[in-house]
Amino acid sequence: MKRHQAILELLENESYVSVSYLCDLFKVSAVTIRKDLKLLEEKGLLFRTHGGATTQNPYINDRHVSEKEKLNVTEKEAIAEVAVKLIKPNDSIMIASGTTMHALAKALNIEEQLNITTSSLMVSLELTKSPNYHILQLGGSIRHSSSSVTGHYSQTLLQNISCNLLFLGVDGIDVDHGCTTTSLEEAILNKEMINSAQKVIVLADSSKFNRKGFGKICELSDIHHIITDSGITETMAKEIEAMGIQLTLV
Repeated sequence: MKRHQAILELLENESYVSVSYLCDLFKVSAVTIRKDLKLLEEKGLLFRTHGGATTQNPYINDRHVSEKEKLNVTEKEAIAEVAVKLIKPNDSIMIASGTTMHALAKALNIEEQLNITTSSLMVSLELTKSPNYHILQLGGSIRHSSSSVTGHYSQTLLQNISCNLLFLGVDGIDVDHGCTTTSLEEAILNKEMINSAQKVIVLADSSKFNRKGFGKICELSDIHHIITDSGITETMAKEIEAMGIQLTLV
């Protein structure tokens, strides 16, 4: 069918196309377009996502931190520079694991006191640069791929902690499936972090959107603020803002 071929040609130039865009382009209903995308997905030619289709597999495999820290470096640094402006002297904050969290630790330049709880060994080591930071390193089993900890000890300790800000890194953000990571154990720990925080701020570059990891952390509605780069689609941005989530693009 010519329309199917045209959709595939569009995806050769664009990594993502929305259902609404295809409806306007081909002058057909959303039901028709969704049937087209379902057929093309069954043939292994694309992946359906919330509100559209992509050539990129939305399911994420775990990768070592040494590999991930080389990806989207400029975007992560820009996100971190914006995020640190939300931190005030004497705040009690929590920093989860991930390469964007490491970028946040590098960018943190407050000279006054801070209480910082983290699951990331890399973040803790970076934050020892300041004698004013009281660092609580969560303990437990170490994930070699992320240089972070998970497990019962950390979860129990978090039940006795309250912080005003949680900075959370994720592997996937999907409107329907929420925030996810490649590790179920890390997802469980992140849930406890969310329960201990007054405000949850996700730091994620645009490559994380319309992606899904194995372990579900939370619904998107559990997040208060997302900081990302301008690479996310306009459709995704509108859907996030329509949910009442603050969205900052860098």
